[in-house]
Amino acid sequence: MDLTQAIQDLKQLPGFTENVGMMLIHNGVVRGTSRNDSSRVTKLEVAPDRGKIQSIQEEFEAKQGIFKILIEAKQGVFTPGEDLLYIVVAGDIRENISPVLNQVLNRVKTEAIHKKEYS
Repeated sequence: MDLTQAIQDLKQLPGFTENVGMMLIHNGVVRGTSRNDSSRVTKLEVAPDRGKIQSIQEEFEAKQGIFKILIEAKQGVFTPGEDLLYIVVAGDIRENISPVLNQVLNRVKTEAIHKKEYS
């Protein structure tokens, strides 16, 4: 996802100026160490469940104050430092948007992305 372009595209949507006061962005990257035991990671294989991601996106777009959510989860084999997951949440105020970004991130990571680390 080109974040600059994604933001510009969001700003062109009907209703953006009436409904959006902020956007929060998550850019997940491959860590060089395992979350489980801090061992070295040389590559990470990722397989997203796109249907589940879409379902999560639609569920949270229905929340109060949320205008639009964009999610891009990459598939394939990646090395440390490479981008894996983008989430953009656009909405009215911080109190509505901040918890939604956190909840969407947690749901996508636990329910819709399968990973295998290689050392």
